Amino acid sequence: METFLPIVIAFIFILAILGIIAGVSNDATNFMSAAVGTKSASYRVVTIIAALGIICGSLMSNGMMEIARNGVFSPQHFYANEVIYIYLAVMIANLILLDIFNTLGLPTSTSVSLVFELLGATVAIAMIKMHVGDINVGLAELINADKALTMIVGIFLSVAIAFIFGIIVQYITRLIFSFNYEKNLKWKIGIFSGLATTALVYFMLIKGMKGAAFITEEMHTWINTHTLQLLLICFVFFSILMQILFFLKVNVLKLVVLIGTFALAMAFAGNDLVNFIGVPLAGLDTYLDVKKSGVAIDSLSMDSLNTMSATNTIYLAISGIIMAITLLTSKKAKIVLQTSLDLSKQNGGNESFGSSAIARSLVRFTNNMVTAVDNILPAKVKTWISKRFDNREMILEENAAFDLIRGLVSIVLASMLIALGTSLKLPLSTTYVTFMVTMGASLSDRAWSRESAVYRVTGMFSVIGGWFITAIVAFIICFIIAILFYYGGVIAMTLMIALAVYIIMKNRAKSHKNDDCDNLFDNAMNTSDKKVIYEAFIQHNKESINKLLNITKETYSNIINAFIKEDIKTLRKASNDCRDAKQIMKVLKRKEIMMMRRLDDNFVNKNTWFHLSYNCIEQIFYSLRRICDPCKEYVDNSFTPLDKKYLPEVEDLKEKVFWAIDAANITIYSDGYSDFEAVMDRIKKREDMVTEMSHEQMNRIQNDKESIDLALLYLNLIQESSEIITELRHIVRSEAKLNE
Repeated sequence: METFLPIVIAFIFILAILGIIAGVSNDATNFMSAAVGTKSASYRVVTIIAALGIICGSLMSNGMMEIARNGVFSPQHFYANEVIYIYLAVMIANLILLDIFNTLGLPTSTSVSLVFELLGATVAIAMIKMHVGDINVGLAELINADKALTMIVGIFLSVAIAFIFGIIVQYITRLIFSFNYEKNLKWKIGIFSGLATTALVYFMLIKGMKGAAFITEEMHTWINTHTLQLLLICFVFFSILMQILFFLKVNVLKLVVLIGTFALAMAFAGNDLVNFIGVPLAGLDTYLDVKKSGVAIDSLSMDSLNTMSATNTIYLAISGIIMAITLLTSKKAKIVLQTSLDLSKQNGGNESFGSSAIARSLVRFTNNMVTAVDNILPAKVKTWISKRFDNREMILEENAAFDLIRGLVSIVLASMLIALGTSLKLPLSTTYVTFMVTMGASLSDRAWSRESAVYRVTGMFSVIGGWFITAIVAFIICFIIAILFYYGGVIAMTLMIALAVYIIMKNRAKSHKNDDCDNLFDNAMNTSDKKVIYEAFIQHNKESINKLLNITKETYSNIINAFIKEDIKTLRKASNDCRDAKQIMKVLKRKEIMMMRRLDDNFVNKNTWFHLSYNCIEQIFYSLRRICDPCKEYVDNSFTPLDKKYLPEVEDLKEKVFWAIDAANITIYSDGYSDFEAVMDRIKKREDMVTEMSHEQMNRIQNDKESIDLALLYLNLIQESSEIITELRHIVRSEAKLNE
């Protein structure tokens, strides 16, 4: 083990760099959602401001790595090799989890994952030590269960407190300013912006600069003693400054949102940096202790990790630079950020999540409660509230998800709650606070309409559920990996590192498949050039149809082959694939409708062909379902299998359907519409052939004495295949008309 220890430490640092990249991509939603959602500046400018905040925060970090060194386990009871097993397991598990969440576009917490990964690996090693009699103390002495409990409490506090405060504060703010906030800003803007900026300054003093290496103990004491005076001076200064800037035609609200973005980014880097580099640096200290002591790695107690160890500024600076570069270049950061924006945007649009039973029940209950409250409110009160929440007067920047008032409330309130939690020593997660404040504010702002509420609630529960799953999965994965390392040694370490790299590469490849299509949508939504929007729409539509027809071909093939082989498992999967395909189609269609809304009115006459194309695809998916479900039921009941004499006929049927799909796909994807009538004629010939097969099967049913169930099932297969070919012909015509 000693021979390979430098290599293991090097891999831990490599995994740490990859973890920083994955972690920043996920946490970008913490500090960028308000600025990006309000269009306070371009995405590039927002990322630059956030990147500067990250660099400043990393340099201001105290660099204390207590969580990794002794926050979760008692290092004096563990040998150096066991500590290395724990640290390597944590880095592998952390990287895999973050990458999966980024690929899914879901925000998570690096703090929670780190604690539970350390806890899982520690419990595994501790149980082994107790089992082999290597130690005489109990599990309670080996681990710091209080830390995990504190983190769990922090999760609940973060979710509940942030959501409730988001609702209350946003509601009060909207009553004060209404959606037409500009008419109420003339003499309020100075006080409002001054108060918000002062809150952000307080946040930076309490959270962002807490424990910064360049701030002496005397400075800390002075700041704590004179906090109220400092805040009062800041309030007066910024109130006057913001009022003057307002009179000079500066958009003060945008300025405050950007200041808040910088503050949150700085605090994130200053405090969450330990989540990324704490473990590798503790691992490096372990290696240096082994090298210096001359004691065997499996005999050296790691009591040295109980000592305080400040991180070298060089490490902090390098980490900050990596984080900043990642933020400026990461595509996955956009995906995670878009999830938060989709769930909080004021107007309807691309709903990323579907409907769920719990969401439907909750929305129905809430609607009934709102109706009950509305019935007891005086008419004048209801009228006044309705006027304050009249979104017809809403002031939005072009393509903004929500207005500046909500963006400012979200970022300032999140900052204040995090600062308050810090001062009270409550472990509030920055991810959870910022996300739930945004959700609460959007609910209060009536952004969750009757048409979108179910999807928004489902999305919020999906994200929250992912947070709790993170803790459980992090614990289990690290528990298993640590056991493998203990008994498998270097071989197990090598294999797990290779597996981690494979999973990450696979996820990256999967995410890249949709990059082009997503870029087209982003380009169309972020420009006012009608020509660019039109070209993006046409290309997006072409790629969407291509994707959906490929799904059709694959699913049809799986159903037929599984039926012949009596493969119930594949048939069940195919049934799920039919449902998933419909959801994919829904998302693609919704995006293209949003793009069409940005085109000139003269495009309206083409809407019919657009909707006809998607209606035909929907009918194809219904046909696939009508083929799959009877086949699944038939095979599941172990009925008589298809006679081998029909196999050539079935293969011929499959070939005709495949030919029609490919012909339609090639014509649409290559813009081969100059000869589309001839293509349609050739597809029609296949359709006629399949229709003739249907007639032949009807004759068999009448004259043969074979299984009626099988005969009817086969007839259904032929008829639905014919329907698929018919719809393909209609799609070619519709796409040709759409592209004229």
